[in-house]
Amino acid sequence: MSSLSSDNKSLNDSKHLNNIGITEVNIYESNTQPAAEKETNLVSYTNDLEGENITELDDAMRLADDAKQIKITPEQDRKLVWKIDLCMFPLMCLIYAVQFMDKVATGSAAIMGLRTDLKMHGNQYSWVGSAFYFGFLFMNLGPVQVLFQKSKYMSKMLAIFILIWGLLLCCHSAPYINYPGFIVLRVLLGCVESVVTPCFTIITAQYWKADEQFTRICIWFAMNGLGVIFLNAMAYGLYIHKDIYTITAWRVLFIIIGVITLFLGSLIYYWIPDNPSNARFLTKNEKLMVVQRIRSNQQGFGNHRIKIYQILEALRDPRTWLYFFIAVTSNIPNGGITNFFNILLHSDFGYSTKDSLLMGMPAGAVELAGCSLFGILAYYCDKKKIPIWRYRLTWAILTGTLSLVSSCMLAYANDSENAKLAGAYLWYITPVALICVYANISANSSGYTKKWTVSSIIQAGYAAANIAGPQCFIAKQAPSYDGAKTSMVVCYAIEVALLLILLFLNIRENRRRDKLQSKEGIAKSDNFEFADMTDFENPNFRYTL
Repeated sequence: MSSLSSDNKSLNDSKHLNNIGITEVNIYESNTQPAAEKETNLVSYTNDLEGENITELDDAMRLADDAKQIKITPEQDRKLVWKIDLCMFPLMCLIYAVQFMDKVATGSAAIMGLRTDLKMHGNQYSWVGSAFYFGFLFMNLGPVQVLFQKSKYMSKMLAIFILIWGLLLCCHSAPYINYPGFIVLRVLLGCVESVVTPCFTIITAQYWKADEQFTRICIWFAMNGLGVIFLNAMAYGLYIHKDIYTITAWRVLFIIIGVITLFLGSLIYYWIPDNPSNARFLTKNEKLMVVQRIRSNQQGFGNHRIKIYQILEALRDPRTWLYFFIAVTSNIPNGGITNFFNILLHSDFGYSTKDSLLMGMPAGAVELAGCSLFGILAYYCDKKKIPIWRYRLTWAILTGTLSLVSSCMLAYANDSENAKLAGAYLWYITPVALICVYANISANSSGYTKKWTVSSIIQAGYAAANIAGPQCFIAKQAPSYDGAKTSMVVCYAIEVALLLILLFLNIRENRRRDKLQSKEGIAKSDNFEFADMTDFENPNFRYTL
């Protein structure tokens, strides 16, 4: 096998390749020519992926030889994808809807009496929104990666975290809870919920091909909108019947969400497999077909050994930091809006409590329909090979621009309440840019340790931004919160610029690799796709745009 190198930086780690049984034949020689004359060379490798070093490889390697004999017809492919979608997707979507319900539940609870009952004043409510993400941030500074990458039972651990999360939600309704206790519960809730998106990103990479992943991530992420609809419908029903309960309506709201979460966590434990090789809904032949399908991803099911060189590679990869800052700029506004949207409807737009809960439902519909639609359009354009629009990053840039427009409408359309309200609703398509980041982690961060590392860094940025977001809503600026709205405009302008840079970087690197491959040629060894190589190491890897 050969690999690409440039500017004195080989794309391969020879120590790693030797460890997994790929023997280096022709070492890359340091180029001492002037920078302008440097020519990228290739390295050739022979391969022996058998024997005692199998633990260095991807779990899919155990099925790779048998899978290579499989010939998949288009009809078989469609049936298999449909079966995976049917067996995996509904439960993933419901979990994602519920995890967003409890994020925005505090906003509904706030206008249902939470702030009064817990005697909040000043900026204390802002810290309710931020507290959740302190726990989220802590877990993504290392614990999530160590716990879940090293475990061979990822889905079982995920289910246990979801069950704990359900219990914590029920504890939110404790009759004697005070403000400090509520803050502690929000921090703990952030700890256990932090595992959902990284695990779902990994699961998506295990079952679907790279060109299918963006659409799937768009759809399960769009379930945030379904969560908003259900939450506001429940909150409205509870509020108008608040006099019939022995406890306050907002406490009943948290109990209901908690019980739903416990039920779904139990289903996850029973049904979602730890990887496709032990999926009870797949036959032996279908498991081999899954391996053969994802071969084109240049990655498999994962490896449970944490590899330091892949962590270091993730840290020096410019894409990691572009993902990080895209996550930050898209989630500073998110942290504020998810906690203050109903409050804005109530105080800035002047709706009553009941009307504010009802008016929150269309926002969920916009997110549900918008994110799903953009994902489906991106998939359709990719299949039809439509220039520019076949790139997922194009759709991210488009929605980033719409986010900028919506935040300008919300911030500056002071002469028209309808325009401000339209801007507030249009804002709910903003997750597409963040979805693109998750899809890039799934498809473009190869090497299991590197994938988990990049995911942890992005989730840390997501958490930090959501901590900062509610703090932009300063109590002294109520009810309009003009400073927070201006910060949204600035964030989305930066986000669009970063997405353009990411698109340019990936196009340039793919062209560079194509040029080198056509010039020098690359010899492939059997099952190299499952050698747990990173995108830097693998010369056959191309970045999905």
